[in-house]
Amino acid sequence: MKLLEGKIAIITGASRGIGRGVARIFAEQGADVAFTYSSSAQAAEELEKELSALGVRAKGYQSNAADFDQAQQLVDQVLVDFGNIDVLINNAGITKDNLLMRLSESDFDSVIEINLKSVFNMTKAVQRTMLKNRKGSIINMSSVVGVKGNAGQTNYAASKAGVIGFSKSVALELGSRNIRCNVIAPGFIETEMTAKLGEEVVKVWRDAIPLKRGGTPEDVANACVFLASELSSYITGQVINVDGGMLT
Repeated sequence: MKLLEGKIAIITGASRGIGRGVARIFAEQGADVAFTYSSSAQAAEELEKELSALGVRAKGYQSNAADFDQAQQLVDQVLVDFGNIDVLINNAGITKDNLLMRLSESDFDSVIEINLKSVFNMTKAVQRTMLKNRKGSIINMSSVVGVKGNAGQTNYAASKAGVIGFSKSVALELGSRNIRCNVIAPGFIETEMTAKLGEEVVKVWRDAIPLKRGGTPEDVANACVFLASELSSYITGQVINVDGGMLT
């Protein structure tokens, strides 16, 4: 039996990168997948077809998780379309990097809103369903930067550190109802975004990692499968670094 057979998952920001990798692995493991995207309708349509071909129900929704009302509307619609929600993966996020002295207020606010407030919005929106079911797994995507900080990323680090504190609090609050909340902190994951850095820059990153390679979206997705499945039924409030040993 597949590890996620019969489960229904919402994955935010899944039209590319890590989110897309998570959606695909979840479908391979038998989960029905509702996913969100912000603007790339064509990529979302392609992903929908790809996931459906694996024999599961899949549907993309254009939705901004950083908007409280849109998050609630999304969850309401997913319940109409799929009938239930077992897993929430808060993956939507952006970067607007700059040194603090050059960082604008708007760039700070937008990163906090999309990376952190969206986690509050979506968790709040699915909470009622999971409380009713007396079970659920919430997986929030942070970053190694949220654990250790990084020069030039004060806004991003603050948002991702906030995700960790929020998640630990949710784990304490909802644990008695068998609702688990955990965090994944990816390290250097090679996606379309990192491909733009150039081979020399990427080589420097790889050389600094104990496993001597960048991670893949599938590496992160496999950790998500573990946290979403019954294999992790006694794990909550934890941060799993998927970083090749970077923070060791």
